[in-house]
Amino acid sequence: LGMALPAAFFAAIFMSVARTGDDNELDAMLATGRSISRMAVPYFLVALLLCGFNLYLFGFLQPFSRYGYHVASHNAVNAGWNARMEDNRFVSVKHGFTLGADDVGPDGRSLSGVFVRRREGQREEIITAQRGRLVPAADGTKLLLELNQGLIVSDNDDGTVRTVSFANGQINEDFTAVPPPYRARGNSVRELTLPELWRGQLPPGGEVKPSERDGELHGRLARTLLPLLLPLLALPLGMAAKRGRRAPGTVFAAVALLALNQSLQFGESLAESGRAIAQVSVWLPIVVFGVLGIWLFRSSLQWPGDNPVMRAVSAIESGFEGMQKRRRGGKP
Repeated sequence: LGMALPAAFFAAIFMSVARTGDDNELDAMLATGRSISRMAVPYFLVALLLCGFNLYLFGFLQPFSRYGYHVASHNAVNAGWNARMEDNRFVSVKHGFTLGADDVGPDGRSLSGVFVRRREGQREEIITAQRGRLVPAADGTKLLLELNQGLIVSDNDDGTVRTVSFANGQINEDFTAVPPPYRARGNSVRELTLPELWRGQLPPGGEVKPSERDGELHGRLARTLLPLLLPLLALPLGMAAKRGRRAPGTVFAAVALLALNQSLQFGESLAESGRAIAQVSVWLPIVVFGVLGIWLFRSSLQWPGDNPVMRAVSAIESGFEGMQKRRRGGKP
């Protein structure tokens, strides 16, 4: 969303301005004395709204959602077992229990030759049974183990061993596997919110370096303010589309946005690695893009639809046409 939103906003400006040119509405507005600067005001207002959304997106939504994704992945990977036992395999569950069975039914919960071991401190308890079954509790929040024809062997405090046999019984402990808790948020710089990055609120003993914090902070701020620069480039290129320059303008805009995105990523990596100052490596591409947009926008104020990019495209086309004419003229 953070990469697609600026591209979609730029394309919307370009197509709307090109459409007004195709319907001659642009000529009518210019003929009535309305300047291009005044026409650009609504686009800049929308850009301000997008900057506010970007502030929420990059500052809060992405860090929390990224951490939530890692938590969900951790729980999925460490979910352990789904209460379906396998023959001759021991499974560790809650409260120090180890469960195993010689034979397991097709449903994975009907057991034969059950072995249960529980260790609590220095004490150990062994339970064996001919048959057993994993059943959900009445509230459905946990799994219980029902046993038939079993034997309990446990240690007493005085060092003796106690043996108890039973016909039917149930272990009222939860046999649902629970994954270990995931680490606290903030171990990665991309999980920190914008206020936390601004205050330098790094987790104690974490792996986040100050250079990584600076690179991430300035990268988010630069992407937040990016929509304000897009109308400066989209408006001149959209007005030039009336003169049959829509394809070159689209190609130039796509290349410019792609170059800006790659430059921002490269600047962030330089800052995070400590090889460059974040204020320079991250903001330099924004400044260059802004100067380019202002140059094109100012050149379109005097001659709407004409700008240096379109003149360069025309020169290139004229050069190719001249080469083709000379090639045809040289043929016998």
